Amino acid sequence: MASFRIRPFREQDSDAVRALFARGILEHAPAGFRHVLRSARVRLALLVLFVGARAGGGSWVLGLGAVGLALVLLWLLVRSISAEYVRDALGTDLCDIPGTYLRAPDCGFWVAEVGGSVVGMVAAVPSRDAPGALELRRMSVSREQRGRGLARALCREVMAFARARGFGAVVLSTSMVQVAAQRLYEGQGFRRVGASSPSLLGTILHFQIFHYRCDLGARDGTKAE
Repeated sequence: MASFRIRPFREQDSDAVRALFARGILEHAPAGFRHVLRSARVRLALLVLFVGARAGGGSWVLGLGAVGLALVLLWLLVRSISAEYVRDALGTDLCDIPGTYLRAPDCGFWVAEVGGSVVGMVAAVPSRDAPGALELRRMSVSREQRGRGLARALCREVMAFARARGFGAVVLSTSMVQVAAQRLYEGQGFRRVGASSPSLLGTILHFQIFHYRCDLGARDGTKAE
């Protein structure tokens, strides 16, 4: 397999980066759907729907059809949440990567390249919620290139950048269904420091965003608090 390299983002990478990010997020929709189906509330609702439809129509087929329709609608809802997240990112920071990450102080954006193609990405900005910390965000690696250490290399690039800029910690957030990402971060020294629901629907479905932190230790004390 061809070797990879990590380098700073270039203007001509824009389309490849946006496509990579969109694919990476939408890939998690099936895992999100499976998580929703494991929810006791959702299972109870489907059972009530089945019993009600069967009782009202006097047919097992009608009951099963109602559950089937509900599952289709539920899948579309879960996927629409992922699609909306992608649209929001593409319409904000990923719409102007140079302006958001390259010209702003203490920010950065890197890509992983294999054979001249962009196959991985990661960004960093000063955290709004954790003073003295740098936030790792927009991490994504092409499915075909996973398992080669690209994500680990991208993570370390951000951590090295944080140390060089005097930040005392790196923070990040990832969804509860992104198990591989959680293992990666924990393997790099991150620890989970909290969890939150992204919306009312997330609360109902018990879907959480996990928050992680890796303390680096300040070298010069300029950013750490």
